[in-house]
Amino acid sequence: MDDQTQGSPQYAGYEPAKPFPLKFDVDYPDRKLNRVSSAFRFLWIIPIAIIVGMLSWGGSQHGGDNWAWGTTAVLFFPTVLMLLFRQKYPRWWYDWNLNLTRFLARVWVYAALLRDEYPSTDEEQAVHLDFPYPDAQQLSRGLPLVKWFLAIPHWIILYFLSIAAFFCIVVAWFAILFTGRYPRALFDFVVGVGRWWLRVEAYAILLITDEYPPFSLE
Repeated sequence: MDDQTQGSPQYAGYEPAKPFPLKFDVDYPDRKLNRVSSAFRFLWIIPIAIIVGMLSWGGSQHGGDNWAWGTTAVLFFPTVLMLLFRQKYPRWWYDWNLNLTRFLARVWVYAALLRDEYPSTDEEQAVHLDFPYPDAQQLSRGLPLVKWFLAIPHWIILYFLSIAAFFCIVVAWFAILFTGRYPRALFDFVVGVGRWWLRVEAYAILLITDEYPPFSLE
């Protein structure tokens, strides 16, 4: 019996795993970063942070950090209602979610010192984020109501990873001030944490897929 015939029952019907339907990457700077911009990033980011804050609701009544929850509500609740009652994901709402997520990612990349270009409200710059338009007929109607609960293991892990990423950013801040460079290992780790967050958001908040996100920085 030849090897091909012998091996065919074992691999019959095998299909390689499909990649998760969200891609995120940041170009590693091929030059020295601006030391002044990096040193005073907490000041330079204020104007664009105000724009981000305007996309939220209730921030003035409940605290300055409520913008993240407000933005989450803008992305999440209308999508849940559209999928639950109409089983639709309108193209214009997908475009809004995609472009808003891209904008927020650029602001986060700037805040994390990964790049020193000021975040654009519309241009891709060096931050690459994409996810496909979902076929709402293939998405579960009821699953969006519990995806936030199913994602709890991810939230827990990401809580600790985010703390680690914060300390990496602090170390990178000093490295940039002295060398002008973001250490590549720290850069890849911080980007990986951001990628993990975005995959979970794609599943539990943007609701573009029913595929459970992988536990991976890659």
